[in-house]
Amino acid sequence: MTAHREIQDEELMGVAQDPEQALRLHRSLRTIAGATSLDPDLREMARSVLSGGVDIKDAFQDPRYTEAVYQRMHEIRRAADEQTYPEQQSRARFAEWDARQQADLDRERAERDAPVHGSGWTGAGGTAGDSGRSARR
Repeated sequence: MTAHREIQDEELMGVAQDPEQALRLHRSLRTIAGATSLDPDLREMARSVLSGGVDIKDAFQDPRYTEAVYQRMHEIRRAADEQTYPEQQSRARFAEWDARQQADLDRERAERDAPVHGSGWTGAGGTAGDSGRSARR
């Protein structure tokens, strides 16, 4: 398999309200793209957005993709209405899994937002802009 370009979280800021939401959307698109149990149109939409071939806003307005999303939402609602006790227990296990995923997201965000060390800047002598002021005095 050849390596393909994948969009960055920042490229989802057209629909995301903040970098955290962009990160979650990016991860969701990856999940949808790889979920063989989902409608092929949904998977195609996610892969197209991830590759940069389709802008996320355009994907949300494409009738083929929105129909696939609405169909999936209907299936989810119907399944929730018909849920049995063992399925409710499974849902509780999912909540635990989701909490672990949130912890992973928090860790990723902390790593992404951590200051970069080793740039050579020691902080001694003031800021880079100070050198020009000294020469002008």
